[in-house]
Amino acid sequence: MAPVAMRLAAQSLSDAQPVPFWLEDPGKPGALPALTGSERCDLLVVGGGYSGLWTALIAKERDPSRDVVLIEGREVGWAASGRNGGFCAASLTHGLGNGLARWPGELATLERMGERNLDAIEEAVGRYSLDCDFERTGEIDVATESYQVDELHELYEEAARLGLADGLELLDGEAIRAEVASPTFKGGLWDRRGVAMLHPAKLAWGLKQACLDLGVRIFENTPALDLASAGGASGGMAVRTPYGRIAARKVALGTNVFPSLVKRLRHYTVPVYDYALMTEPLSAEQLASIGWKNRQGLGDSANQFHYFRITADNRILWGGYDAIYQFGGKVTAEMDHRPETYLKLAQHFFTCFPQLEGLRFSHAWGGAIDTCSRFSAFFGTSHQGKVAYAQGYTGLGVGATRFGADVMLDLLAGEPTERTRLEMVRSKPLPFPPEPIAWAGIGLTKWSLARADENGGRRNLWLKTMDKLGLGFDS
Repeated sequence: MAPVAMRLAAQSLSDAQPVPFWLEDPGKPGALPALTGSERCDLLVVGGGYSGLWTALIAKERDPSRDVVLIEGREVGWAASGRNGGFCAASLTHGLGNGLARWPGELATLERMGERNLDAIEEAVGRYSLDCDFERTGEIDVATESYQVDELHELYEEAARLGLADGLELLDGEAIRAEVASPTFKGGLWDRRGVAMLHPAKLAWGLKQACLDLGVRIFENTPALDLASAGGASGGMAVRTPYGRIAARKVALGTNVFPSLVKRLRHYTVPVYDYALMTEPLSAEQLASIGWKNRQGLGDSANQFHYFRITADNRILWGGYDAIYQFGGKVTAEMDHRPETYLKLAQHFFTCFPQLEGLRFSHAWGGAIDTCSRFSAFFGTSHQGKVAYAQGYTGLGVGATRFGADVMLDLLAGEPTERTRLEMVRSKPLPFPPEPIAWAGIGLTKWSLARADENGGRRNLWLKTMDKLGLGFDS
């Protein structure tokens, strides 16, 4: 990084608050009391992020008489659900390319289900009056290198061949710069309907209130300490908490990045730290200089990619690029901030938007998400079908967690559905190896991905081998 560019990037960060922008909203609700004593319920949901909230809400929609309890270790939406970029995608497979590589035979079904799932989220926003800045403006995959333009054309042609190109539009360099003005943009693929922008924390808080209104009992600052069978095939399950115990006929686990209460699942995911910046609001002149009138989400096409979007009050969120794995898969608060990554992101921002020089960042934050080797969620049951889980969303959980909630409830009901018959639902990703092999393998993968970005997208022998084995690392 040139000294002048580094100095300007550092200056832009001088007032940045080290907290997630979304969670500072004045509409944040107060915490609910912790669980004390013993409780019983029909369904216990563990986790107060999107996964748990959608599960509790849909459970009550399906059967209003069902007694549902949700417990959250801190406050609803405090973790990945409240601090992400606010991209709510229809894709259940982490994009069309990943779906084609893994489930080509059922991709059309997965795409249809994903579209239906996003429609259902939009309907829920209206039905429950969820004030979450929902805008279904789509997303553009941006090419910043010539080889990426070719890759986007190939992806579009493959989608067209499969009849999945409805709503997709290829943009050449002039067309994409007419949408969002950056000298680095060479082309793009605009998915006009498949992605919505929203305020992630407000969505979580709105779902919390909707659950309460339907009669879900929610206990915050109530971590689940262990999970055990209450005895016998019909005996249900028991979860111990710091101040009490809950007996439940069925349990749905929405703990995602945090260690699963089903210990055999812990090697299927690793925590990856992702970081983001938020600018101060843009002036009218600054807005005019970049265009962005259609307010799409954007993400570049590199392996080490950036995601960026414009907020309801005309700030720009800029995140991604670094995906940090800590030896041993630790989840620690110390990793939530990484000044060297913030500096790198700021420099990249002004390379993308040089016309915004002088703009300052108001917030800088990071946090852990769960990633699995196939980049998309996996599902299953334990304890004779009395416990269901969904995890491994790998950064696409804002939308896909609602689908995962439906899957968990289907599995707990024990009745086959179109969802539970999917190969995607019936199969598992390959687990990550133990340490120190995981650390070494992830490090080599990250190095190889960076090299591919520097060498026209050409993948080395390590990446080609990983592709054949169905393994990967992403955020």
